[in-house]
Formats: sequence, structure tokens, C-alpha cells
Amino acid sequence: MPEKNIREMTELEKKHFSLAAKTFHATLMGAIVFGMVSLLIGLGLYAYALAQQYIGTAFNLSRNAAAIIEKVADPEPFVEQVMTTYRALPETERKTADTDAYRAHFAAYTTDAVFESIRGILKDFYESSDVYDVYLGMYDRETSALVYLVDPADGEADYCLPGDWDGVTRRGMEKYLTWDGKGELYDIDNTQRYGWMCTAGMPIQNADGEIICFVLTDVTLENVGHGMSRFFWQYTGGMIVIVFLIAYFMTHHTKRTVIAPINAISDAAIAYVQDKQDGVLDSKHFRDLNISTGDEIENLYWIMSDMERDLGTYEENLTRAIAEKERIGTELELATRIQADMLPNIYPAFPDRPEFDIYATMTPAKEVGGDFYDFFLIDQNHLGIVMADVSGKGVPAALFMMASKILLQNHAMMGKSPKEVLECVNNQICSNNREQMFVTVWLGVLDITTGVITAANAGHEYPVWKKDANGVFELLKDKHGFVVGGMAGVSYREYEIAMHPGTKLFLYTDGVPEANNANNELFGNARMLAALNEAADGSVTEVLASVNRAVEAFAAGAPQFDDLTMLCLEYIGKGDRI
Repeated sequence: MPEKNIREMTELEKKHFSLAAKTFHATLMGAIVFGMVSLLIGLGLYAYALAQQYIGTAFNLSRNAAAIIEKVADPEPFVEQVMTTYRALPETERKTADTDAYRAHFAAYTTDAVFESIRGILKDFYESSDVYDVYLGMYDRETSALVYLVDPADGEADYCLPGDWDGVTRRGMEKYLTWDGKGELYDIDNTQRYGWMCTAGMPIQNADGEIICFVLTDVTLENVGHGMSRFFWQYTGGMIVIVFLIAYFMTHHTKRTVIAPINAISDAAIAYVQDKQDGVLDSKHFRDLNISTGDEIENLYWIMSDMERDLGTYEENLTRAIAEKERIGTELELATRIQADMLPNIYPAFPDRPEFDIYATMTPAKEVGGDFYDFFLIDQNHLGIVMADVSGKGVPAALFMMASKILLQNHAMMGKSPKEVLECVNNQICSNNREQMFVTVWLGVLDITTGVITAANAGHEYPVWKKDANGVFELLKDKHGFVVGGMAGVSYREYEIAMHPGTKLFLYTDGVPEANNANNELFGNARMLAALNEAADGSVTEVLASVNRAVEAFAAGAPQFDDLTMLCLEYIGKGDRI
């Protein structure tokens, strides 16, 4: 009896982990997130609107004050005198701006008629508005300072006399000195002395259009923070009440429309499983529920009802399908062994023939493949060698491969030349090839006595050879004929390869250079040649092992796309093996 995974939830689990609890928590969290986003947006819009109001007020006040000053007074001589005195002072003395000795340099300017006139104008604006300060000042690029010229706030803690100055950032200073007259001129900064402050200004120009000074208005942004705080607490209080009301009603609605039907389906499923264990074939637990929610739950109810009715038939079909799959798997496993047994696989292949050494491998991409190799003694002095690649993969390619292999070997064993073998096999296959499959073939016959290979290529990959014991592997670009099975009556061309003691011949299918990695890059001929030359002085087994390692390292776990088939022949000649 299998272990049951169904159990009743405890009251504590229902309180914290039931669908009702999760619905309540999800609704609560969703409402909180929505409320917080709304709060942030509201706070941002509130702060922006209030700040824009303060900026507009300060800028308009500066503009109006500047217009009146330009009409009733000529501040240029006064400003020039103050700035000249400021710039003439050494830096060490300017650093003592809050001392009586420093201010003595500018004391005479406070009795100037222009000073008194401008101060009276600014004082009227200052006392009739709700701003922090309004004053006349000028920026000095050389010292990065705002030099105060006229301040109407006489007697207050932050009152500034002519020549007093504050350090400013170059960005803020250049913003004023290079203003193009468009929009509102202001800068917001968190000052160490005054906190968050907005300074709006209007330049006063001389007859040549040069800026001689600014009317500057400071407004504190503390009210923005106070207003945002009030807004936050009022909104948060209302949101908490609304969130819990929404969560409560959503949970109640979900219990009635979702949780209760799901629990009914769950109970029916438990009863259905119990019936199956008891051997009851015809059960109606789902069909008796009568759920009519009009949504996906009702759809699930109908699906479960159909499942209950049809599962017997489904189980019977599933049993047959599993049996069929196991049969096919067994047959494919048998086909894999048969195909492997069809190819030479005992090494050393010819232990009594010291004139040569040969080794080959075939790794199919599926259970069975379409690549094949073959080598066989035609007589005591001739060795037949075949490397071929059937179009397609899987079982059809494997069947075509077996037929092609048998035909090629039979005709070669008759003593025919490679050219004649390919032509005869091609015509035989074309005579009854409704599936229009084809095979690329490289066929060679080694004269063991002389070391000369007579070969023909039917659309196959270029062979690779190492000409002598001290050479390196390189492509042997032979003449290709048409594929076998593609068209009847094709003629093929033969050529010869002169093998010397130590010469190696490497044959392969396109699964080697076209092996790919996770980035869909191809292994390619260059990497193949490099792998061959790493084991150029090794045995034929070591040569194939080097290529196989290189392909596996390049693929780095990527699925094998094509069959991987390789063969290496080393000609040793007469005498003992090297």
C-alpha cells in the first residue's frame, strides 16, 4: 500500500496557510503596495506643486523688485565700488568676513544714498511677503562666492552688510551668470547654514547689457516637508482602514466562490482514490458535486467528471503504450548491438599483418546511425577501406547503411576497382530507391605490398593524411564524384595515394568538423587538424582518441547533432611494427 500524502490541516495551519489566509494576506499586501505607490505619487505631486508655487512667488518678487530698482536708482557705481573693494582684499582677510575689521572696509557704503534707496525698496517687498529674505547680491567667479550688496533685514540674526559673502558651487553660480532669460531663474540647495533653500533671482543689467548684480529671493522649503508629513499621516490612517475592509470582504467572497468548491473537488478526489484502492470501477464522486460557479473552477469540475468517467479506458491505453514503448526500446537496443556488430570492432583487426595498423570508431547521434566504416582483406595483398555517411538519421538511415555496406563490400570482394564498385552500387541503389536516400562514400583499396591506395570519392569529406613519419596531418583535397544513390549512370574518377612507412591516413564523416557547441559554433577542419597533429606520432588508437577528446571539450556538454565516425590507417611496410 503506497504512503498517503493527503492529511487534514491543523487549526493553526488553516489560520496561516489555508487559501483563505493566503487570500487575506495577498489582498492585504496588494492593497498596501497599491497604497504605498499612491502615497509616493501623491507626495511627489504635492511636493512638486508646492515647490513650484514657492519658486514662482520668489521669482516674481525678484523680477518686480529688480524692475523698480532699475527705474528709481542706478546701482552700477555702488555695486562696482563694493565689488572692487571685495576683490582687492587678500584671501586671508576675506576669510574673516564676519569680523568688525573686515566689515570696516565696507562701512562707508552703508551711508550711500543708492544703498539706502535700494534697501528701502527691498524692505517694502520683504515686509509685504512671506519669504525668508530678499536682497541684492553679485556672484564672483574668481572666488566662487555670492557677495551681498544690500540686505533689508536689518537687526535680524542673518542680516548681511555689504561685502559679506557665502561660498557657492560653481554649478549654481554659472546657472545665474549664464541665464538666457527663458523660464524662471532659481536654484534649490541643501545649505549647511539654512537647510533646504530655494533661491530665485533676476539680473540687473547696465546700458551695455552686462549683468551688474542680482535681486535674489530666498524661500525656505521647510513648509514643503511639514505639508508632506501631514499628508503622509492622514493618507496612511485612511489607507489602513480601507485596506483591512478590502481584505476582509475579498476573503469572504473568495471563501464562498473559490475555496468551498475547491474543497469539494478535493474531497471528491480523496474518495475517488479510495475507490481505486478498493477496486471500485464505476464511481460518481465528481459528477455528483453540481458546481456552477461559471468560471475555471466549474471547468475543472467538468474536466474531473470526464476524467472519472474515462480514466479506466485511459489506464488501459496507457498500459498498452508503455508496453509498446518498452518493446520499441528493446528493439532499438537490439538494433544498436546489431549495427555495432555489423562493423569491424575487434582490435587489433589483423594481428598477423605487420605491414599496417588500422582502428575505427562510430558514435551514433541516436540509438542507431547512418554513418559507417568498413575494412576487409580482399585478398592477401589488398585491403579494402570504406568511410560512408547516409543521408538522414535514426532507423531509416541505419537500414540504408546496412544495405549500402553489404553492396560495397560484395562488389569490392569481387576484385573490382573503387571506380567500378561505386558505379555498380550506385546503379543498384538507384534502381529501387523510392525514398530517394543517398550515401556519400570514400572507397580505397590498399596494395599492402607497394603501399599505394587506389581510391574514389563519391561526395564524401576530404581525407586527411600525414605523408611520412616526420610530417604533419593535412587535408588531401581529392576530386569528388556525385553521391551514391543520387542519380543512375554516374561515372567516378580514381586517384592514387602513395603510402610510405609512417604514413597515416585519417578518414571521417561530417559529424567531426560540423560538431557544434552551445553557441552553435562549428568544430571545423582547423581544430580537427590541430587535434590530429597533437597525436601525430602516436598510434592509430591515440590519433582517434585525441580527436574525440578535442570534440568533447569543444562541445562542452552540447547535445550531439550528428553521427561521429572516424578511421585511421598507418602504413608500416615490410618488417616489424614501429
